[in-house]
Amino acid sequence: MTVTHSDGFPVVPVPTDALLIGMGERFDATVTIGDGVFALVASAEGKQGQALAVIRTGAGRPPTADVKVRELSGKVLLGPALSAVESARLDRRSADRTHDLVLGGTMAPYRWTINGKTFPDIDPLRLIQGERVRLRFVNQSMMFHPMHVHGHTFALRSGGARKDTVIVRPMATLDVDLEADNPGQWATHCHNIYHAETGMMTTLSYQAQE
Repeated sequence: MTVTHSDGFPVVPVPTDALLIGMGERFDATVTIGDGVFALVASAEGKQGQALAVIRTGAGRPPTADVKVRELSGKVLLGPALSAVESARLDRRSADRTHDLVLGGTMAPYRWTINGKTFPDIDPLRLIQGERVRLRFVNQSMMFHPMHVHGHTFALRSGGARKDTVIVRPMATLDVDLEADNPGQWATHCHNIYHAETGMMTTLSYQAQE
């Protein structure tokens, strides 16, 4: 399997055995297969269920619904490992403004926060049209958080891949840059809707020129 696009933008093609997809992420990939009957499996992270697609290029016995494919135990690719092709990169410039988004929360009580607060009682992320804005996602929890920005795409500081949703791994920090070119009040939240509904959401809030 070779990943060619992420969230609609081309990336430098990367071969991999498996791909970890966060809620809201989209990937394009090409899959090379031989002659026979083959399983494509989507396995739920941390759960028992899986989805199965069967591809036939020749004769053979179809796999069972609970088939275990060795690729899931092989090389697993995450979105932050991708690099943008040159045509998809943001132009290179320094950030005019940086916002830290500290991601936290607990299972009991079930409450997920940004900068220690829950939506709507959270300070908006202020910005001005035309700025290059850096969002620094600092995950201080043991959960994966697929962070999503409405109304914009962003570029990963590492590799430059353009996306609108990216997984921030447990106890990790991830920087992204975006162009403030779409004035409004835009939700920025974890795309795990259970986390968003219990507070892990804020807004990109455009302000008049200072």
